[in-house]
Amino acid sequence: MALFVSMKILLGITGSVSAYKAPWLVRDLRRAGHDVRVVMTPSARAFVAPLALEAVSQHPVIIDPYDPSIQEGGSWHVHLARWADVMLVAPCSATTVARIANGLCDTALMTVIASRPLDTPLLVAPAMDTDMWDQPSVQRNVAQLRADGIVVIDPAEGELASGLVGKGRLPELDVLVEVVEQHMRATPTNTHEIDESTPASSQSLAGKRVVITAGPTHERIDAVRAIVNHATGTMGFAIAAAAQQRGALVTLVTGPTHLDTPHGVHRVDITSAAEMYDAVMRTTDQDVFIFSAAVADYTPAHPIDGKMKKTEQSSDTITLDLVRTRDILATVGAAKQSHQRVVGFALEHDNVLAYGKDKLVRKNADMIVANQAGVADSGFGTGNNTITLITHSHEPRTYPPMSKRACAELILDALETL
Repeated sequence: MALFVSMKILLGITGSVSAYKAPWLVRDLRRAGHDVRVVMTPSARAFVAPLALEAVSQHPVIIDPYDPSIQEGGSWHVHLARWADVMLVAPCSATTVARIANGLCDTALMTVIASRPLDTPLLVAPAMDTDMWDQPSVQRNVAQLRADGIVVIDPAEGELASGLVGKGRLPELDVLVEVVEQHMRATPTNTHEIDESTPASSQSLAGKRVVITAGPTHERIDAVRAIVNHATGTMGFAIAAAAQQRGALVTLVTGPTHLDTPHGVHRVDITSAAEMYDAVMRTTDQDVFIFSAAVADYTPAHPIDGKMKKTEQSSDTITLDLVRTRDILATVGAAKQSHQRVVGFALEHDNVLAYGKDKLVRKNADMIVANQAGVADSGFGTGNNTITLITHSHEPRTYPPMSKRACAELILDALETL
């Protein structure tokens, strides 16, 4: 059975300057569909207000282990530890790194961590100045955490609160969310079923050659203007990262975007629909094609070399002659061989299911990922998506809003059953 997990995350916050980012981290985790409860160390209050964290998490924030309002027969810490699917300490100060490494239970956070079931992942994101991070004592403690099976998220490099530049920054929030979500497949709670099949292993696509398109295309009007859309490429990049982590050899053909290339992925940058078509046609011997890009259906018939001047126009209106672009999904679908799988996307304003089913047949695809434009947590410009998976062999399955990385896992799980 392939699973997506909407996780229960216990977030520990400690006395690091970067604790001021914690409300945004809680917000991003909740936007990704997860339930978050916060436990703070007393020193963390110097950097972030508990009330702000209560507001964004919609749960009371625990600081005092002896607070009478949280007691559950003297075992509140045990119940809270068993509630969590994943524990994340971010930021984690040098003091708390030492506490975890040596099992010191002198704060509410440490009491919960010490009560953690051993099969519950614990992730720690240290954040401190470079000189503190490089101390032999800190590195010994970090090594002990890793030896104990704790996931240590290395600090990022950059400008620090001290004004110095070096290693020690809390990683960007989207990085933290992605690392946490990588553990969702190991936690069999709060699941949404895709199909009756065996879960994909971490290398379930090993050796498969996968082509993914992502982002928008820009169709040139003149030297400075183009027809564009609002696609950001986030969905396609998430699929590329997830496929690579499953062992696939991934080629990512992307339109203009500011996103970083996922680790281990071969990236091909294009601008126009014609360039994307040509790039994909050079890969038609691959095993899997996932077309998530928002490719323009039409392009200007006669783009101008220079800049079109308003003063040169004799009218207050202008007419652009547009011609249809070549259909990448239909072309690959029509020529696919028995061992190849083709996945398309359908973004619609209405009749999403009907249009998706029609597209599945017309384009000779194996699966259509349908979603709705113009609504929250779906389509362009959002970190989340709301998808319906349509195939020939199963009834369409609609899933609740979730992060695009979580959607990517669902899509790949379903792909492996085709």
